[in-house]
Amino acid sequence: MVETLRARTSADYIALEDLYGAHNYHPLDVVIERAEGIWVYDVDGNRYMDCLSAYSAVNQGHCHPRIRQALIDQAYRVTLTSRAFRSDKLALLYEKLHEMTGYARFLPMNSGAEAVETAVKAARKWGYRVKGVAPNKAEIIVCQGNFHGRTTTIISFSSEEAYREDFGPFTPGFVIVPYGNAEALEAAITPNTVAFLVEPIQGEAGVIVPPPGYLQRVREICDRHNVLMMADEIQTGLGRTGALFACDHEDVRPDVMIIGKALSGGFYPVSAVLSDDEVLGLFKPGDHGSTFGGNPLGAAVALEALNVLEDEDMIENAAEMGEYFMERLAEINSPHIKEVRGKGLLIGVELKPQAGGARRFCEALQQRGILCKETRKHTIRFAPPLVITRQDIDWAVERIREVLLMA
Repeated sequence: MVETLRARTSADYIALEDLYGAHNYHPLDVVIERAEGIWVYDVDGNRYMDCLSAYSAVNQGHCHPRIRQALIDQAYRVTLTSRAFRSDKLALLYEKLHEMTGYARFLPMNSGAEAVETAVKAARKWGYRVKGVAPNKAEIIVCQGNFHGRTTTIISFSSEEAYREDFGPFTPGFVIVPYGNAEALEAAITPNTVAFLVEPIQGEAGVIVPPPGYLQRVREICDRHNVLMMADEIQTGLGRTGALFACDHEDVRPDVMIIGKALSGGFYPVSAVLSDDEVLGLFKPGDHGSTFGGNPLGAAVALEALNVLEDEDMIENAAEMGEYFMERLAEINSPHIKEVRGKGLLIGVELKPQAGGARRFCEALQQRGILCKETRKHTIRFAPPLVITRQDIDWAVERIREVLLMA
C-alpha cells in the first residue's frame, strides 16, 4: 500500500514513456508538469527557463492568461461544428488575419505539416489552372536542409536521409537546390515549375540565415518566371525574429504564406495558408478540407493569440531582446563556439566538431535550469518565449557561459 501511494518521480514517468511510447523522439530527461511565462516546472519541483518555446509554438509565453480565458470561454459555447456550418469566431479570425497581413484569403488547418500540404496542393492547382502546366507535370522547387514536416509527401522533398529512410516510395514533383543561392534557384526553373517553397531562416537545419538580399532576389526571380513564392513561416513567423514575418526584414511579400505554431500560443493546434484570390480563390467545395481545421475553439484561441502579440508589444520585444541575447552570447570566449547567428529570438550557437556535439551541452544546461535542444548535432538553438526580459537573459547567459567554457 505504501508503494502504491508513493508520489511518482521523473524517473517513474520516464520509465512509463519508454515502456509504452513509440521511440520516435529523443527528449531530454525532464518531465514537465506545469508552466508559466518563460518558466516550466518538473514533477520533482525543479524550475527551468524554457529556451525552446515548443519550437516557437509558445511565443506568447506558457499558459498566457488571456489566451487561456479565450479557450475556456469558447469551450462553454461551442467547440466543433465541422466546416459543414459557419462560425462567428472563424469569421473574426479571418478579419483579424486580413488586418494584420493584408492577404485576401485564408485556409485554416491544424498542424503545420497540414498547412504545408495545403500549400503544395494550392500551388499545383494554380500551376494547372493559371500557368497552364500540363496535367501531372507540376514541379515545386525546395531547398537543401529544409524542414517542412513529416508527412509522406513532405519527407519526399527532404534532403535529410534520416527523415526518409524506410518510408518510400516518395511523392514525385520536387526539385532540391542549395539554400541561400538565388542563382541555383533560377537555373532550376523549367516551364513546369509552379512554386518555390522556402524557409526565410532554416530552423531545424541549425538556424541558418541566408545572405542579405536573398529573399528579395528570390522574389524578383519568381516574378520574372511566373513562379509562386511560398514562405514557410510556421517557426519564424508571428514575431519570433523581431518582425511579424521573417520575410518582412527584406520587405518581401510571398504569394503564399504558411503559418502555425504561435498562431494559437501553444493552446491548440491551429495553422493556416494565407494568399490572395489568384491562388486560394481557385479552391472549390470538395477540393480540400479538414474536420477540425477552422473549428470555433481553435479560431477563438488563435484570435486572442494574435491580439496578445499586438497588445503586449511582443514582436518589438523579440527584436530588442534578440539583439541583446546575441550580443551577450557573442561575448562568451569559448573554444567550442564556431559561430553565433540568428535573428530576433531565434538564435543558434554552432559548435566546432571537436566539441563533441551539442547534446552534452544541452544536458549540462538542463542541470543548471535552462532547457534547450540540439539541432543537426552541432548547434544549440535558443528560442525563448517573446516575453523574456533583459534580466532573464542575464541570468541565462551566466549559466550558458559556464557550460560553454567546460571541457
